[in-house]
Amino acid sequence: MPSSRLNAKQYKTMALASLGGALEFYDFIIYVFFATILSELFFPADMPFWLKQLQVFGIFSAGYLARPIGGIIIAHFGDLIGRKRMFMISILLMTLPTLAIGLMPTYAQIGLAAPLLLLLFRVLQGAAVGGEVPGAWVFVSEHVSSRHVGFACGVLTAGLTLGIFLGSLVAVVMRELFSEEELLSYAWRLPFILGGVFGLIAIWMRRFLDETPLFKKMKEAGDLSTRAPIKQVLRNHKKSVIVTVLLTWLISAAVIVMILMTPAIMIGSSYFQIDALTLQKANLVSTVTLTFGCVMYGYLSDKLNPSLVIGFGSLIMASTSLLLYVWLPLNPHLVYWLFALAGLGVSVIGAVPAVCVSAFPTQLRFSGMSFSYNIAYAIFGGVTPILVALLAAKSQLGPAWYVSAIGVGAVFVSLYLMNSDDELIYLRQQKTR
Repeated sequence: MPSSRLNAKQYKTMALASLGGALEFYDFIIYVFFATILSELFFPADMPFWLKQLQVFGIFSAGYLARPIGGIIIAHFGDLIGRKRMFMISILLMTLPTLAIGLMPTYAQIGLAAPLLLLLFRVLQGAAVGGEVPGAWVFVSEHVSSRHVGFACGVLTAGLTLGIFLGSLVAVVMRELFSEEELLSYAWRLPFILGGVFGLIAIWMRRFLDETPLFKKMKEAGDLSTRAPIKQVLRNHKKSVIVTVLLTWLISAAVIVMILMTPAIMIGSSYFQIDALTLQKANLVSTVTLTFGCVMYGYLSDKLNPSLVIGFGSLIMASTSLLLYVWLPLNPHLVYWLFALAGLGVSVIGAVPAVCVSAFPTQLRFSGMSFSYNIAYAIFGGVTPILVALLAAKSQLGPAWYVSAIGVGAVFVSLYLMNSDDELIYLRQQKTR
């Protein structure tokens, strides 16, 4: 029988993996918190503001388009030689480009080469995070019993959102300490250099992690895959891939639009009329509620039917996103409360990873999870920033309508899972562990 309680070593593993993931995720997302400033520094001065934002978010999207490449390669070796080794490589691949962005010259100094270099570094970061995020979920899920997979994945997801919190906090502190002129002159580099330091700390922290017990058992039993894992995933687990892709679409809409893009969209809009610093502080609040909400949803997915949890949570996300965009212009004094509700609404993403990691057998889990997650982010994560920027230019409610539509779509996915005759996804592996 699986243990009913987590032990000290399992808590330590979750804590180290989550904190390391937070520091690495900070490196990936700090870019978007300074998107408005980067658009001024890396594109011609006479370019219209909306076009600059479209360009800078396009480069942001390139990081997502690169995810499948890094994700498939890292997961391939993660299934063949071990989860921990790939954990270390992904963080190194993230740290170096982050430092490079903080040290690189701007458009005024080297012209067109500046945005091209920025694009290159974002591609490298995307390749790194493509292996990091699904690999982290697989790693913590294989360190606990079946009764705690939801909680472990929820805690890890909260750790990743903590990276967003750190990015938001740094953005707020930077705007408090430096004027707009100072940020444009030199201070914008500091968050990226700090990200490089965070990356080195994360590398050091991961030295104390052990390989997952499940992988060790497979290796001792000679039960590791001897062929390309991704081929077996595509041949035998198509349904699991499709469901994981669709649920990842929910994650991408929640994080990219409501947490990463919303402050930048509102800063550049005369409709909301709230200053940049207040919006950054409010987004900090939403990230806090998102972090705690991920743990809550992960816990609930262990206690209840996880598909039901995702369905109800998706409806809440749809409602709170619309509430933020509709009420904020009418009630600007409620800015912190509305952002807090929006963060709690999108925290339904904390229930998703437990469903996805259990969709594939252990021998193929890293590859199956990584391929599905990263293909989804390459498609939906790559298109979303550009699409939402265009929607925002047409209507102030455009971003909220997009998120609401994805939330409703996730309800139908959850209904399918609850009525699946072959008990797809979350029961298959848990019954044998």
